[in-house]
Amino acid sequence: MFLIVGFYLFETFLSVAGRLFCTVGVHPTRCKEFEESGDPEKHFQALLSLAKEGIEKGKVVAIGECGLDYDRLHFCPSEIQRKYFEKQFELAYATKLPMFLHMREAAADFCAIVERNKDRFTGGVTHSFTGSAEDRDKLLTFNMYIGINGCSLKTAENLDVVRGIPIERMMIETDSPYCEIKNAHAGISFVKSTWPSKKKEKYDQDSLVKGRNEPCLVRQVLEVVDGCKGINDIDQLSRTLYHNTCRVFFPQDLDSAADALLAGRRNTP
Repeated sequence: MFLIVGFYLFETFLSVAGRLFCTVGVHPTRCKEFEESGDPEKHFQALLSLAKEGIEKGKVVAIGECGLDYDRLHFCPSEIQRKYFEKQFELAYATKLPMFLHMREAAADFCAIVERNKDRFTGGVTHSFTGSAEDRDKLLTFNMYIGINGCSLKTAENLDVVRGIPIERMMIETDSPYCEIKNAHAGISFVKSTWPSKKKEKYDQDSLVKGRNEPCLVRQVLEVVDGCKGINDIDQLSRTLYHNTCRVFFPQDLDSAADALLAGRRNTP
C-alpha cells in the first residue's frame, strides 16, 4: 500500500485507486494559503469537508502533512506556521484520524504545541525525523511514532539517534521522490539492495529514474535500520515496522491480514 501525503487543500487525491491512500492537511511551508484565501475559517471548513468525504470513500487515513519547518521560513513565517499547525489539531479531533506530522529545526515549538493538544488526536507519526537524541526522547513521550527515511540517515550522529528509537515506535518511509540515501550518507554502508537506473529521457520499466527516490527504495531504509541497530533479522524487523504502520493508519490490515500481505510479497517470484 502507498500513502500519498497532501501539502495543501487542492493537493489531496481522493480518486486514487487500489491500495493507494492519502492525507488531508496543509504543510507548514504552505500555511499562508489559509490567510491568502481571504477567509481562513472557510478554508479550514473546506479541509474538514474534504477529509470527511475521503473518510466516506475509504481513502483518507490521516490529517497532514502538518507541523513546523523553521528551515524554510522563506516560504512561510514561523508565527503563521504555529497558528495553523495548532488549528489543524481541530481537524484531527473532528475526524478522529491520526496525524502525519513534520518537524524541521523547530523541536521546542513543535513539542509545545503537541503537548497542548495531546488529548485532541489519536496518535500518528513525526516523519522524516532529523532531530537530536533529546528531540527523539521528547517525541517518544507522546502517543506517536517516529518516521525514518534517507534524510534521517545522513550522518554518524543521525545513526546514533536512530539506534535509540525503539522498533515498536518506529516507521520507515521513502518520502518519494526526495530523501533518498546517497553515497555520501553514513547509512550507505549498510545498504545491500540496489537497482539499475537511467536518466528520465531514457526511462524503461526495468529501471529507476536516476536521481528520483522511488517506493522500492524503502528496502534500503529497512537495511540501514537493521544494520545500524545490529538486529540481523530483517524479516522480523519488516513485520514489526509494517504492523506499526497498520496500527496507526490501516488498522483493518493488522495481525493476520498484515502477515498474509507480507508472506505474499516474500513468495512473489
